[in-house]
Amino acid sequence: MDTSPLEPGLYIVATPIGNLGDMTRRATETLGRCDLVACEDTRVTGKLLNLLGLHKPMRRYDDHASEGAREALLGEMASKAVALVSDAGTPLISDPGYRLVREAKARGIAVTSLPGASAVITALSMAGLPTDRFLFAGFLPNKEKARGDVLAELAAVPATLAFYETGPRLVASLEAIAERLPGREVAVARELTKLHEECRGGTAAELAEHYTAHPAKGEIVLLIGPPGEAEAPDEDVIDAELRAALAEMSTSQAAGKVAKAHGLDRKALYARAMELKA
Repeated sequence: MDTSPLEPGLYIVATPIGNLGDMTRRATETLGRCDLVACEDTRVTGKLLNLLGLHKPMRRYDDHASEGAREALLGEMASKAVALVSDAGTPLISDPGYRLVREAKARGIAVTSLPGASAVITALSMAGLPTDRFLFAGFLPNKEKARGDVLAELAAVPATLAFYETGPRLVASLEAIAERLPGREVAVARELTKLHEECRGGTAAELAEHYTAHPAKGEIVLLIGPPGEAEAPDEDVIDAELRAALAEMSTSQAAGKVAKAHGLDRKALYARAMELKA
């Protein structure tokens, strides 16, 4: 293994998401040759370094890091090799780091990224859902309305949707998907690369029922298959739904409700609602 010092700059190093065997030789070598490791949690990264037989200075860098902390790291990069790691997986993928990378590049600091483990890619590759197009959207919001709004916003995206999720919130998210995106194929991938790895597929309603009876633990990737090519709804059906909605709410609200339900243009439905009112 090469033990010579690295050139100064920022090195983005992916770490295992559960199985130490997924630590690449290049990543281990880079951590061994760098001058400083910036990490989310020095306790977590310290355990990894110990397992690899490495001893390096560490500095905490997470979502709560101040601008001063970022400036200090950027200053180190002028003469030292700084490795950035997250607690698990590839840094910046729903983890802190993009501002550090952006500022480093703006200052002409060399940035090197080492490919490695990523929970979202691991889940996509084993779930059996389409992977030619996918959208990773981080975590769904915790509040019910905000979660529903995000799902409505992404409903028409012609791609597999990928989210990170936690065990305590999983059933609520699945129930929201069942309501907002009924009939879509869904997969729950959890404890990836670990002893109790699981990737379970089905409809959101089926999975919500299963995980209500068998509460999930560990870190989760939640996948939603892309929308099918639905037939355009009959005009008489749309008119009937508009009339029913107009009896309970304003023209704008009625148009919005029917548009969201069928994935139709809101402006066109508003014009039609005005005709029906007249």
